[in-house]
Amino acid sequence: MLKERMTPEELAQLTGYSRQTINKWVRKEGWTTSPRPGVQGGKARLVHVNDQVMAFIHSAQRVCETNASYATNSHDNTFHTLLLTLVDEMTESEQKQLTSLLLREGISGLLQRLEIRG
Repeated sequence: MLKERMTPEELAQLTGYSRQTINKWVRKEGWTTSPRPGVQGGKARLVHVNDQVMAFIHSAQRVCETNASYATNSHDNTFHTLLLTLVDEMTESEQKQLTSLLLREGISGLLQRLEIRG
C-alpha cells in the first residue's frame, strides 16, 4: 500500500530491495525526504512518494516479477537476488573494479581467489 510518505524499510519491502539500496537511491536520485516524527538523532527519514519515486517503485516491482517468473526454485532466486542486491549496493568504482576482475580472470579465477576452487 502506498502512502504519501514512507520509510526506506517500507519501500524496501514493497520493491524487494534492501533498505540500504533504497537509501542509496534516495541520495543518488535526490529524492525529497523529511525527518521521521518521534525519532531523535536526525537520521530517520521519510521518503516523499512523488512521481519520481512512484516510477522507481513500479520499475522495481516489474523487475522483481520478471525474475520470479524465471526462477526454477527458491534457492536459485534467493541467490540471484542476493548477488543483484550486493552489486546494487556497491559504488560505481567498486562495480568497475569487480567487472575488470571478472573480465581479466573469469569465474575460475574468482573462485580460486575466494578459495572455493583449487
